[in-house]
Amino acid sequence: MTQKTVHIEFILNNETMVLDIPTRMSALSVIRDVLGLTGTKEGCGVGECGACTIVVDGQAVNACLMFAGQLDGCAVLTVEGLEQKGKLNTLQEKFLDNHAVQCGFCTPGVLMSTHALLEENTNPSDNEIVKALSGNICRCTGYQQIFSSVREACSNKTEDLNG
Repeated sequence: MTQKTVHIEFILNNETMVLDIPTRMSALSVIRDVLGLTGTKEGCGVGECGACTIVVDGQAVNACLMFAGQLDGCAVLTVEGLEQKGKLNTLQEKFLDNHAVQCGFCTPGVLMSTHALLEENTNPSDNEIVKALSGNICRCTGYQQIFSSVREACSNKTEDLNG
C-alpha cells in the first residue's frame, strides 16, 4: 500500500520550503525529522506542554497538533529563526541574563510563545504575559526567571521603538 503524499510550500525562518510529505505527518515531524531543526521539541505529543511551540503566521501553535499540510502557504518561525546574523535576539539575551534557561528542554517553546506575544504587543500586561505562557510547562525554573526575562525584553523593545 502506497502512502499518500501532499505537496506543500511555505516560508520557514525566511527561507522557502517546497516538500512532498505524507498526508498524516505532523508539522513537528517535518520540522525536526525532515528539515533537521531540532530546537522544536516533542514533549507530551498531545499539546499540553508547549515544548513544540512554533509561530505560524504570527500565532503561537503546538506543532505536535498540526498536520504538516496545514503549513502550506504559511510563514513559520522556529527558535532557530530568532537568531539574526549570528546574534541572539533581545528575548534570548534576557533569558540568559536572568538564568531562565535551566535544563533547556522547554526553552524553545517558551521563547516562541513569548516572541509571538511581543510581536503583537510590545508592552503586555503581567496578565497577558501569564496567559501567553500558560501553554508552556517548565519543571526547572519556577517561572519567575522566565517572567522577569519577558518583562525586561518588553522594556528593551519599548526603548528600541521610542529611542
